[in-house]
Amino acid sequence: MTRQYCGQLGKQDNCQVAVSLSLANHDASLPIAYRLYLPEDWAKDQARRDKAKVPETIAFQTKPEIALEQIKAARTAGLPQGVVLMDAGYGNDTGLRTDITSLGLRYVAGIGPNTSVWPPGEAPMAPQSRTGRGRPQTRLQRGQHQPISVKTLALSLPQEAWQTITWREGTTDRLASRFARRSVRPAHRDNLLSELRAEEWLLIEWPEDETTPTKYWFSTLPEETAFDRLVDLTKLRWRIERDYQELKQELGLGDYEGRGWRGFHHHATLCIAAYGFLIAERGAIPPSGPGFSAPLSGSAIPEGYRPRGAADPTRTAHPQLDRNNPKAPHRRALQDPSEMSLLQYAHPEDGKNSRLLTQ
Repeated sequence: MTRQYCGQLGKQDNCQVAVSLSLANHDASLPIAYRLYLPEDWAKDQARRDKAKVPETIAFQTKPEIALEQIKAARTAGLPQGVVLMDAGYGNDTGLRTDITSLGLRYVAGIGPNTSVWPPGEAPMAPQSRTGRGRPQTRLQRGQHQPISVKTLALSLPQEAWQTITWREGTTDRLASRFARRSVRPAHRDNLLSELRAEEWLLIEWPEDETTPTKYWFSTLPEETAFDRLVDLTKLRWRIERDYQELKQELGLGDYEGRGWRGFHHHATLCIAAYGFLIAERGAIPPSGPGFSAPLSGSAIPEGYRPRGAADPTRTAHPQLDRNNPKAPHRRALQDPSEMSLLQYAHPEDGKNSRLLTQ
């Protein structure tokens, strides 16, 4: 535990942070990888590592490095492959996006408003060959052209570039917002490269009640991807965020207060396994699951069954009740009580007024 950014609080505080990978569709999501992030000062402190029982094989890794390792492990295990969705905490990492592309996967990654791009139709210049002395150029050249931020590009778009698109049902109505998209080239440190980056989609959200655009994404989905399909996949992250909220609030994923490496992952494993069971049960019940093809057969009525509210049957005569006393194995057999001796007490003044006394 150390002071770091906590997503649940939205600020820095003393907390434990995990990096996770989930499989998701429109109906549910489930974490398939969950690992505690070990800050660098913790990873280099052997005394604290020994106290928390951190395995020797665990070295310091950044969160994007852990995420990439989890993606590779999921591919090796043969799990279903889809579009990789990332929030801005991971999407801002150019190296992670590049590595995901090298794996043959497509992504939709959140980015910040200051991310630099080349506007449509512009790109850095290729290295120039030299005929005279000196080493030939091997890196891209920017020259007079300079990239711009995605926010600057969004503010420069004409009104007709924005479309209102709906993507799912909300609590009271279908959710909708204004979006625009453009094909751009990411420009982060491309002056250190020798080849142009491929073009990819820049998706921008600007709700009508906001003064500036609110969210930005890079996506490597194919060029022929429909606009509403791009928005639908981008907004699928809400499913993961909602399920994590349920995991933490209903199943106690966020309630672990220990300081041990093994205990942290043991607690998370049990919570995730329980949530997986609930998802499976929920999916088997209509409307999530298939309805019954035939009505259930009625149960046989047992002999002597009396519906609630029906009149009582003929009662047993009192002389026939308790005729045979059952014998309990841990008690003595019941015996008839012995007769008690009785004394007659005569009143000293009135002999007729007498009482019977037991002795």
